Amino acid sequence: MPLRETIQLGRPIRDARALIAATPGAASDSPHNAATEQAAYERGKQEGERALSEQLLRQRGELIELQNGVLKSLNASITTVTADCEGAMIALAMEIAGKLVAEMPITPDMVEGAVREALASVEQNSKLTVLLNPIDFEMLQTTNAPVLLTDVGGERMKFQPSPQVTRGGCMIQTNFGIVDARRETKLEALKQSLEHGCH
Repeated sequence: MPLRETIQLGRPIRDARALIAATPGAASDSPHNAATEQAAYERGKQEGERALSEQLLRQRGELIELQNGVLKSLNASITTVTADCEGAMIALAMEIAGKLVAEMPITPDMVEGAVREALASVEQNSKLTVLLNPIDFEMLQTTNAPVLLTDVGGERMKFQPSPQVTRGGCMIQTNFGIVDARRETKLEALKQSLEHGCH
């Protein structure tokens, strides 16, 4: 098979340049084509810059929206975390207070103090029944505690043991109701006071 073939041209080769020049899109050094190319370049450049500017504005808007969402979420989280921390601190403080109170040795002075504190909050002209834990009641009797001899309105108070009362506290029955001076009741009142103060 031959490597070269002869190509027969219908026209003489000298007309090839004229044919190329007449072909649309053919390379030319004319000033008209250079101006057209420059105008197309400038138009493309402006369109690219406009598209880039629009994209940057869109991205900036999305970024601001995202930033506002994060800040709003953080503000909500701070409120929740603060409330959670307050609750945890109150619970911890109450647990510590409960353990400290539970570990304190119960003495006659402590029980007398609880009775006197409870008596300060009742009407002094009514009949009173002071309920004490059976062990505390026996301890006050054994030590001849002065509180057992306290007079109210000329009448002696009545002291009674009661299994309802935990050690170290007391309950006082009056004509108007019961004063609960048990230690766990005081701790619960303290807890509610702390919780109310935080809200």
